This record gives sequence, structure tokens and C-alpha cells, in this order.
Amino acid sequence: MFTPKGPTLRELAVQALSSIEHGYDLLAPKFDLTPFRTPGYLLDAVVEAVRPLGPFRTGLDVCCGTGAGVGALRQLCDERVIGVDFSAGMLAAAREAQPAAADGPAVEFVRADARRLPFGPVHDLATSFGAFGHFLPGERPALFAQTHAALRPGGLFVFPFPAPPPVGSRLYWALWAFDAGMRLRNALWHPTFVMYYRTFRLPDVLAELADAGFVTELLPLTELGARPDGGPRCAVVVARKE
Repeated sequence: MFTPKGPTLRELAVQALSSIEHGYDLLAPKFDLTPFRTPGYLLDAVVEAVRPLGPFRTGLDVCCGTGAGVGALRQLCDERVIGVDFSAGMLAAAREAQPAAADGPAVEFVRADARRLPFGPVHDLATSFGAFGHFLPGERPALFAQTHAALRPGGLFVFPFPAPPPVGSRLYWALWAFDAGMRLRNALWHPTFVMYYRTFRLPDVLAELADAGFVTELLPLTELGARPDGGPRCAVVVARKE
């Protein structure tokens, strides 16, 4: 649908009518040929913003998908990087996309639910890219608490946060329509497929991170441009474990 070798409309429809896990198992082989993959310019901007906050020995990419965030962590961490996801298909694609290298950190992939991470406080840096829409607001406290538990004292949890589109803009209505369609789909069809764009609001997220034990700040990604009001189009949330 998106490129000659990308998923067809039929394949996307089957994926959308599946559970989150099975849907991504189906989509995984062609996921990087869709617009859903985190773009390289965003990954690069986050790496450059976070690098001065290091050094970092070990990193954890939460909901790693096909490994784009793992690639970013490999540029920041010296010893080990772990990608965690609950889709076996996405992990298989990530292993292929991010093979081990002799001159970089060790790379490992673990299948697990992000709300029940199987790690102790051993990581210096945790990231997540593009996955928060798969968690309902009531699930985020567990997600943040588990990430907090996987970090050493002083460790960082970082992720990009785009500015919301202006009310009434084309993107505003497109996201509103997508979320409305998803709610209708989940009301009529089971298993549910959770993916919402308008439930991840910055004031709520900062409060939930604070409740989990993080101290937060925002770093603007000025290279990604500014909004008409002068604010950044995107920032990085930096949440530090006390």
C-alpha cells in the first residue's frame, strides 16, 4: 500500500482486525516499509540531545518493535543494549535489522510485556519510540513504574514528545478521526487493538512519571523546527530516577 514491497491494503486490514500482539506478528516483515516506523531524523535528533547527558553503559529500549530505537541506543551505550517487545515477529525482525557487531555494545532481545519487565535496576538509560499509543491511560502507571524499576539510581528514561497539532488543523482532525474509528472498531470487534493518538497528553504523562518516582525535564529538539507560536515542534522528555 505504501511502497511496492510494503503491506497491501488487505494485509493491513487483517492486521487491524487482530490483537495487538498477533497484528504486529503479521506486520513485522514489512513494518519498516510503512510510515509507522520511527523516522531516522527523529532518532538522530534524540541521540544528539541525549548524548551529553551520558556516559551510559547499558540501555533498554521498551517496546522495541523492529529495532529502530535499539540502533539509537547502540550509539549511546558502551556495554550492552536490550530491546524488549511482546511480539515475537517484531523481535525476529529486530534481530535481523540489528545484528551483533564486534566493535560495539552487546545486543540482546527479550520477549516480555512492558507492564511486567523481567529486569532489576541495572540499566543507565531507557528509551521508547512510538509505542505509547498502545497503552490505555490506566495502564501507563504500571509501564512507568516497571521502567523506573529497571533503571539504576540516576538512570534516565527518555522519549520524544511531538507538540500537539493546532486545534482545527488537518492533522488535528485526522488524529481525532483515527481515534474515533479505533474506538468504534473496539466496540464492535474483538480482540481489541489499542492504538490511540490523542490519549497521551503531556501534563498527564509528567504527573504519572512523577508518581512513578521520576524527576522530569523537557529538551527541545530545535533542529526539527518550530511551531507558529515559536515553541518546538518536538521535545525530548528526560525522566531521571532519583
